[in-house]
Amino acid sequence: MLSYNELKPGIFIVLDGQPFAVLESEFLRMQQRKPVMKTKIKNLISGSVVERAFQPSDQVEEAEMEKLQAKFLYSHRGELWFCEANDAKNRFQLEAGIIAGKENFLKPNLEIEALKFNGKILSIELPVKIDYKVVEAPPGIKGDTAQGGTKTVTIETGAKINTPLFINEGDIIRVNTESGSYVERVEKA
Repeated sequence: MLSYNELKPGIFIVLDGQPFAVLESEFLRMQQRKPVMKTKIKNLISGSVVERAFQPSDQVEEAEMEKLQAKFLYSHRGELWFCEANDAKNRFQLEAGIIAGKENFLKPNLEIEALKFNGKILSIELPVKIDYKVVEAPPGIKGDTAQGGTKTVTIETGAKINTPLFINEGDIIRVNTESGSYVERVEKA
């Protein structure tokens, strides 16, 4: 059991039989009131994010989350197929809706971390930065900087990323998978 002041970002807890991840926490002490821990927590099954305040009298159960190293294999009709990193025969499948937007950054043989709760895989964690090849890029027109000098390119997974005007087709760029934003050009075509 965890006390209210142990709820920090990255901790997994169980509320009403459902696993949650603590995203943010802030300790508040008001005049003549009990101290509280204000948190933002994400339900790992439904994906919903809620705010909740915990009192000193609250005891919270810590979730037994297992992290599993895995590789992305392929996607087919909304199903995403993975295998364990050390055992290619042990495959598992997730629905694309479960990982909410992360499927745009999955490419074959990408190593990921799967989160397992009570023997069931709930979600995956991607590396924060991944390199992708640009497969489609409109030409950057000189003097076209009135809108901040960016253009939208398509990477090898089909995702659309805003990049600076100097990025061309065939370049390798690094993308932040949490925000979906361009970080830097790794290799020029």
